[in-house]
Amino acid sequence: MELEEEVLEPVSPTGHYFTSSVLSLSNLAILETEIPFDESQTMSLVQNVFLPISPRFSSIMVENNGKKRWKKVEVKVEDHVNIPIFPPSLSPEAYDKYLDDYISKLAVERLSPEKPLWEFHIIKYPTSNAAGNVIIKLHHALGDGFSLMSALLSCLQRADDPRLPLTFPSRQRSQPKTESFVTKVCSSVFNTLSDFWWGISNSTMDEDDLTPIRSGKGIEFQPIAVSTMTFSLDQIKLIKSNLGVTINDVLTGMIFLGTRLYMQEIDKSSRKARGTAMVLLNTRMMGDYTSIQEMIKPNSKMPWGNHFTFLHVPIPNLFLPEDDHHHEYSNIALEFVSKAQKIISTKRNSLAIYLTSRFLEILNRFGGHEAAAKYIRSTLKNSSMVISNMIGPVEQMALGDHPIKGLYFLVLGSPDGLAVTIVSYMGKVRVAFKMEKGLIDPQKFKSCMENAFEMILKASDTKNN
Repeated sequence: MELEEEVLEPVSPTGHYFTSSVLSLSNLAILETEIPFDESQTMSLVQNVFLPISPRFSSIMVENNGKKRWKKVEVKVEDHVNIPIFPPSLSPEAYDKYLDDYISKLAVERLSPEKPLWEFHIIKYPTSNAAGNVIIKLHHALGDGFSLMSALLSCLQRADDPRLPLTFPSRQRSQPKTESFVTKVCSSVFNTLSDFWWGISNSTMDEDDLTPIRSGKGIEFQPIAVSTMTFSLDQIKLIKSNLGVTINDVLTGMIFLGTRLYMQEIDKSSRKARGTAMVLLNTRMMGDYTSIQEMIKPNSKMPWGNHFTFLHVPIPNLFLPEDDHHHEYSNIALEFVSKAQKIISTKRNSLAIYLTSRFLEILNRFGGHEAAAKYIRSTLKNSSMVISNMIGPVEQMALGDHPIKGLYFLVLGSPDGLAVTIVSYMGKVRVAFKMEKGLIDPQKFKSCMENAFEMILKASDTKNN
């Protein structure tokens, strides 16, 4: 039921894009609990902890003259909470399959626009990774990953002492090389123009090649396969220190190398195929997550909503030697990290990401929300993968009195056949892969990622000694 006289702010342009006829994106956060989840607490947690976090969680979109606004409504919590029933007394490995199938089902289903755009799903069966799982599905129109992570953290507390705040790893970047002013300006102008034009052509004319990771079909609401991996943050920091790069450089280099290893294993000719990764970038002033109250203040430095852009990053080609020369493999592993570092640093420092945002605004102004949404969809569909990452807390969290053992997230509803999402938590880095079902072999792909990480770890250790 609608509550009169409670009309919130207009839906942002990005919110319009993500609820258009061609694009509907959602985030899925999966919290793995150490103990079985007490489903009797669910309604109380949602009503008293989740709903008060943001007025958007109690709002729907209403349209008037082509403009959407957030309208406050009365929330029936029971319509948003699902507790599926699986067969009893199965092994954790069997429940892994049920969980994967359930997540795949969520990927196919759209959130109803007739009620607030979120759902809770309580999986009360033990899997290989956890005693239970809490799945939170949130439409991307509510906010980007940064906003929704802030909202999620507002629901959680430190497991060891709820009175203490959660803390996060430092976000230090590697120092850029010193260049003369003229060199820096010329380089920035050149990179801006070339990156902007390359991005436009990728989104409108040039598609990546069809390969073992890209079928070229839009898979927005098709079944997906999901696989996750866990890496030690200390090991990644060791590689970072040995090579003088960032943690993101290490992870991106590993993902690129693992992807090329998989492509070569399936089809040798594809190791040189054209491939592009869309790397999502937060455009706020970077800092730790902040309270929702702080984010919704006027002129907040860390505002709520969708504040991101994407970098078009070419996936380096793979040239493996025919014979097993260890030193050549080491060079290849280091080269992938080095290339990731150079490409992303160059693109991050160009103004193309801001020109892209302006281009979307122009498209929106003259072609409407649908034109801008079609451009974003084409950008995602024409690429081979999407990479997104977030930073989680150092300490263990708890939902109510349920300690959270692990977490990962997925982006649903995008047309790309491979999406990689990364989150750090409790000294570990969890990498999740959303894959086109029937195209990518999850086990083989995971094995190639493990090989890539080991290659980079050994090569960085050899270089340091």
